[in-house]
Amino acid sequence: MTAVPGQRPAAATPPEAGDAAGDDLRGLFGQSIAVFASLAGPSHVVEVANPAFFATIGEERARTGVAIAELLPELADQGFVALLDEVYRTGEPYTGRDARVVLGAGPHAREAFFDFTYEPRHDADGAVTGIRVIGVETTQVKHAQRLMAEHRALLEQIARQAPLPEVLEGMARCIENLAPQEVLVSVLLADPDGRHLRHGAAPSLPDFYNQAIDGIATGEGVGSCGTAAHRREPVIVTDIAADPFWADFRGLAERAGLAACWSTPILARDGSLLGTFAVYHRTPRIPQDTDLALIQIFTGTAALAIERHHIEQAKAEAEARARAAHDQLAEAVRAERELRGEAERRAATAAELAARMRAAAAAQAARPRPERCQLGGAPGCTAAAEIKIADSWGDSAWGCPIHVEEAILNVRSVFIASEELGGLAGYLNR
Repeated sequence: MTAVPGQRPAAATPPEAGDAAGDDLRGLFGQSIAVFASLAGPSHVVEVANPAFFATIGEERARTGVAIAELLPELADQGFVALLDEVYRTGEPYTGRDARVVLGAGPHAREAFFDFTYEPRHDADGAVTGIRVIGVETTQVKHAQRLMAEHRALLEQIARQAPLPEVLEGMARCIENLAPQEVLVSVLLADPDGRHLRHGAAPSLPDFYNQAIDGIATGEGVGSCGTAAHRREPVIVTDIAADPFWADFRGLAERAGLAACWSTPILARDGSLLGTFAVYHRTPRIPQDTDLALIQIFTGTAALAIERHHIEQAKAEAEARARAAHDQLAEAVRAERELRGEAERRAATAAELAARMRAAAAAQAARPRPERCQLGGAPGCTAAAEIKIADSWGDSAWGCPIHVEEAILNVRSVFIASEELGGLAGYLNR
């Protein structure tokens, strides 16, 4: 990657009479937080540098008399040595703004940003003899700007009610990208009773690890997260291999390549447990103030997202219950209308039947009583007519006890009509 393009002044810096100002510059930058180094010759040998320069590149590389390309070989592929060559060749200074540089290599590599100037040094004849490097690291400012932008995006996600897993996973990836060293972020969500923690988001942890800790209990000594949830306070485990809290999970952590875990409880405004926010490291590590500040910011953001989710979830459940109650009421009203209609139809049928029975009773009362049984069928019956029977259709007959019993058993809706008591007409008009 090449350096961020800068600005060139219209004219080169006037030649100096020798390098008498070198001592003054060393005195000026000796205790400064600004990075200063004086390079000599076309190979850019480091003649002098202030403590801030060596602190920036790493104290293990703090030496002079070495070409910058040898001291910082990683700069060659990033365009910075080529810029030094150009400034030495042209004698024109170069200024870069927010230039990104990766210092170191492998697991010790770190991203940094600088505002810097390459200032040519001249001898009495005006020839370029070397370059002064003056810079100010802007990494923290750059990271703060990125942090604010990422945080604003998360708040916008929460405001537009994005799904909670989407918000939490985005937050985890944001922190992993912002952290100066490799970290792996996990968010666990508390069950309603606060006794267990469920998987929320952990995009960079292996699946077997997430599945193993999904549903772990909250309690003293249950890893970093279970203990933090139980205590309602942060639990910093700097070395998993030696910490008693991880006795039951040490093999799992080793398999996942985890060596440190800092866990912070996520609490609601009323103090109830919402979950835990954990930062894992591949090597044992003690948190710095910047780490704790970053954790604090995003723990609060996670609390906001989870609480908002709970509110929306409760609202949706209340609306679902209201819809169910409305549907039940509508069903009850419909059933009541059907029952009322059926009752009205039954009442009408009963009234019609009663009218027909009254008519039948009146017709029966007008008929004379015969002497012989009328129910004997085609052969006839010579027994005396003792009992009168009738049906709801207005038919009636007199018969002997035997044939009356047969009729009652075999003919639908037959009943005995009692003339001694005035018949059905007398009963209905009582």
